[in-house]
Amino acid sequence: MTGVANDGAPSTSDADARVAALERQLAAERARSAALTIERDALRLAYQNLKHEVELLRRRLFVARAERLDSTQLELELAGKLAALDALNRDLGLPAPAADANDDAGGDGDRRRGKRRGATKPSGRRDLSDTELPVEVIEVLDPALEGAAERAGWEESRRRSWRRGGPVVVVVRRAKYVDAARAGDEVSADATVEPTIVTAPLPPQILPRSVSTPALLAHVLTAKFCDGLPFHRQEDQLARIGAPLDRGTMCRWAEDVGATVGATVIEAMRDEALRTAFCISTDATGVLVQPIQGGDQARRGCRRAHFLVQIADADHVFFEYLPRETSAAIGELFRGFTGYVQADAKSTYDLLFTPPDQRPPPDDDAEPDLAVRHEVGCWAHCRRKFWETAVTSKDPIAREAVLRIKRIFDLDRSWRDRPVTEIKSLRDLHVRPHTDAFFAWVADEYERVRDQRGLLRSALGYAHRQRGPLTRFFDDGRLRLTNNHSERELRRVATGRKAWLFVGSDDHGQAAGNLLTLVASARLHRLDPEAYLRDLFRVLPHWPTGRYLELCPRYWLATRARLDAAQLEPELGPLTVPDAAPSSEQPASR
Repeated sequence: MTGVANDGAPSTSDADARVAALERQLAAERARSAALTIERDALRLAYQNLKHEVELLRRRLFVARAERLDSTQLELELAGKLAALDALNRDLGLPAPAADANDDAGGDGDRRRGKRRGATKPSGRRDLSDTELPVEVIEVLDPALEGAAERAGWEESRRRSWRRGGPVVVVVRRAKYVDAARAGDEVSADATVEPTIVTAPLPPQILPRSVSTPALLAHVLTAKFCDGLPFHRQEDQLARIGAPLDRGTMCRWAEDVGATVGATVIEAMRDEALRTAFCISTDATGVLVQPIQGGDQARRGCRRAHFLVQIADADHVFFEYLPRETSAAIGELFRGFTGYVQADAKSTYDLLFTPPDQRPPPDDDAEPDLAVRHEVGCWAHCRRKFWETAVTSKDPIAREAVLRIKRIFDLDRSWRDRPVTEIKSLRDLHVRPHTDAFFAWVADEYERVRDQRGLLRSALGYAHRQRGPLTRFFDDGRLRLTNNHSERELRRVATGRKAWLFVGSDDHGQAAGNLLTLVASARLHRLDPEAYLRDLFRVLPHWPTGRYLELCPRYWLATRARLDAAQLEPELGPLTVPDAAPSSEQPASR
């Protein structure tokens, strides 16, 4: 007998086989346990990422949009890192900047916050005596003392009131004349020719044969494209005050006027911007386009288009309507421009910065674009990604990044009002060491998390890949750290579309972009948009073809000063066009 020992116990070979089987089973279970552990860790990480994304979406929907953190708490958490940054400042000969504790969003784009910094809070009753509003006087008498006692004077106080204004009817009287050359001209001894009546011709108008005047056009278009009041609400308002005007008429006015100013004044503005601008800042936002219904009565949804804003230095603001936001469409808008372009890292802008010999040929017969442009990054976009990570996951790496970027903003803000050349020198001396240290730290942290999915990897990856554009502001003191000013201009579209929802067609979208351009450029140069549009619509039909640039907001104050105010005041009538202004009287290009 070979399988059993003499006492009935299993043989050694059977025991070894069983042990080997158990070991194989144990190894399989360990491998299965390891695979389950890896799967558990992956699911746990995915759960954490989804939790962070849900928290981020919740904040975007329900919490205030200001990208702020408690800088006091942040400085307490990272006291050691802050001490190291302060030591770097001292080594560079610059004291640590004293920034507002609640102002860690930073950036030279938010000028309104900068203006409030250090301003004293007004106190006491508001003084209304310096306003230029009409004054009405109400005298309050004491019936018991009036006539029985001598008046000693008046005690005055001022209040704000409102008197409803509204539309008026303009009567245009055109003189009629008897043609003196033919009046009483005898044809024969027995008969005479009837005198000919001649009516004075109408002066040119921006909308011939329209019931509108420049003032009404300016009011309707400013209410929509400056104040965001859609045409159907204006229709209700005008009906309530007894001046009905249907929304279809207002839509046609907007399309016709928008196309007219686009082919004249805005075309001249764009030509100057592409020739002379130093830096063009750009960004885009979506807009819905009303579908064209077919004969089959089928319901069709709105399609999506875009408004792209371009800010050419401090000279012009453009709103361009794009049926499709493609690289080719954006490249066409920048065709011929050589200089700096500040934008976010969206892939549709990559074509702008591609070397000319590597760009695809144009689709039409146009000449290839040989202009060279340099990309300028936006530190606000970079900071936003770290801020989103910090507020959702409380990650210490993200919070440290926010603190580091805050220090860069604080330093650059401290010399914002100095000359351009001095700003560049100060940036090279004091800010560059901080940015070099920041990107070296980002590179190390990115290598540690590059194989992990999540908000932190996205933030670190963005900063790591965008180092070149983000440090472009060292090239010139005129370049800004952020593109916030472009995003602020886009609020004009974002707030308006909540009320008017969509544009009627591509033609309406282009016209709306042209009118938004004039409104934004007028506000850029501190002009009243409605007053500017009224004067522009009054003057434009009389203006020579080659001189439309004189009518743009940048040059309007100088042009208006050369016009006859008495001729400009009526809504209709002759207008004497002055000679072209010498180039020395126009503002120098930046």
